[in-house]
Amino acid sequence: MPESTNLPQWDLTPIYPGFESEEYISAKRHAKSMATEAVEFYQASQSLQANEDTEVWLLKALELNDGLESLFETLSAYAYAQYSTSTRDAKALNELNAIEELSLPAKKANILYRNALALRKDKILLLAKTSKKVAPYAFSLKEDLYFQAHQMSPEMEDLAEDLSRSGADAWSRLQETVSSNAGAVWDEATGERKTVVELRNLAYSPDRNVRAKAYNLELGIWKSVEIPMASALNGVKGTVTSLNSRRGYGSALEKSIVQARITDKTLSALVSAMEASLPMWRRYLKAKAKALGVDQLAWYDLFAPLETKGASLPVFSWEDARAFICDKFASFDPAMGAFAANAFEKSWIDAKPREGKVGGAYCTDFPEAKAARVFCNFDGSFSSVSTVSHELGHAWHYENIKDKPYTLTQYPMTLAETASIFAETIVSEAALAKASSGEKLQLIELHLQDGCQVIVDILSRFYFEKAVFEERKSGELSPDQLCALMLDSQDKTYGEGLDKEKRHPYMWAVKGHYYIPSLSYYNFPYAFGQLFGLGLYERYRHEGPDFARTYRELLSETGSASAVDITRKAGFDIEKQDFWASALSVFDRQVDEFESLVKG
Repeated sequence: MPESTNLPQWDLTPIYPGFESEEYISAKRHAKSMATEAVEFYQASQSLQANEDTEVWLLKALELNDGLESLFETLSAYAYAQYSTSTRDAKALNELNAIEELSLPAKKANILYRNALALRKDKILLLAKTSKKVAPYAFSLKEDLYFQAHQMSPEMEDLAEDLSRSGADAWSRLQETVSSNAGAVWDEATGERKTVVELRNLAYSPDRNVRAKAYNLELGIWKSVEIPMASALNGVKGTVTSLNSRRGYGSALEKSIVQARITDKTLSALVSAMEASLPMWRRYLKAKAKALGVDQLAWYDLFAPLETKGASLPVFSWEDARAFICDKFASFDPAMGAFAANAFEKSWIDAKPREGKVGGAYCTDFPEAKAARVFCNFDGSFSSVSTVSHELGHAWHYENIKDKPYTLTQYPMTLAETASIFAETIVSEAALAKASSGEKLQLIELHLQDGCQVIVDILSRFYFEKAVFEERKSGELSPDQLCALMLDSQDKTYGEGLDKEKRHPYMWAVKGHYYIPSLSYYNFPYAFGQLFGLGLYERYRHEGPDFARTYRELLSETGSASAVDITRKAGFDIEKQDFWASALSVFDRQVDEFESLVKG
């Protein structure tokens, strides 16, 4: 494992020099004045004027929206970036709250905008077909009209946004704060403590005793905080259920499908393919148990590295990871390689784990600066290198779309994950190509390990969240009920592949995705992205270097159409299970090879 002191922390000063800087304070003032202007403009637009030129009105509205939303996303992303690396920083938390309060008029403006749009619906839809200036926004306009049909009155929406600051959003922050600061004594003799993030990272230890100890300590931590965590989850899901009902959605899933820019047919085909693949994944889990020399995998064995006699995967220093990722990206597309090199050079990546920093990894965009930043907790493993490449894939996606108007840079989670999975695949395939037989076993296992999480574990999360929403209608769920639902979901997916007595009943407390009020069913887009990304990579293997340009063009269009239309341009029909089964066949072949190597 690399020395954490040598790992970089990101440089956010090109975005804003600090919370006290004139640039940041001025941006907040400008955001406030722009929001006021937008509210006044849309309030005056709630009735039609006899001599109104709808195209002129619409172009002004689109320009106003682009500027306002770009500025607020930048301010919000900056405050969260500061907070997520130091959750104990009172100033960062205060600024998060301040930006939320500041954004209330902007959110009100968006409600009024959609109402004004609906008032002009027929003319707007005609302009989307006939005006060269409006046409690029056609999909976005239709989407806004759909959401307008599912919103409350402006007064009610305004109240809901205001209450969310001390309600669902506060519950979400509670989960982050508790989980990022929770810890336990690791060594009784020295008093050494480890955070829950550090304990979870020990799931990658080659020593089963270490993994088991970390797992048991982790479960103890979650047990000790299960009441506030359950309260937070109940608060978020209760709020979502109430608001969705008032807005006319049949369920949280109905809204999530629209947010993902897919169709019911798409999700049904995807989930059916995932379910059909479960026997194959259980074969993999049993083969891994054999490779580890155990009768059945425990939860803490899922990420265990395989040790092969005479071969072991290297531990990467930060410089090793940098060179490897930049070289492999460049082998696909020199422009992508240069972009990655620039990200490392200019300190766009925060890789150092530390107390108060939240777990996991993400990429965030700052539209006003037309820049992205990557957040991760680097530990030197190949899996960690893969995570960095994943997040840089997101950043490369943004690089290819950043110069478009803000509205046309807003792609759904389904398509967002495609670029990251593609980037991961570039790195893993390059590593496999040069691996010895012993290394190949380990690398294939790592790819299957990731795939198992994205297909099997995410399916369990899908089942769990569906069950929680159903049960939440009848009242709040106790920690014991939540644990029971999680174990049931894991039983349905992992099945005999895992020891029933050694699963993880508290994954509902671990995953912050469950606590996002604005985006339920956060996880199924990862499965979508995994399989679509693999499909794109297969196309690259057939087309060669020329595909790099096609890929850049595809990324640039992801904010302008539905996922169904975007993927159709790539030659795929995502509404049919056959497509997803075809993508899953990549894993099927690898499971066959993995079983053969284990028997070896």
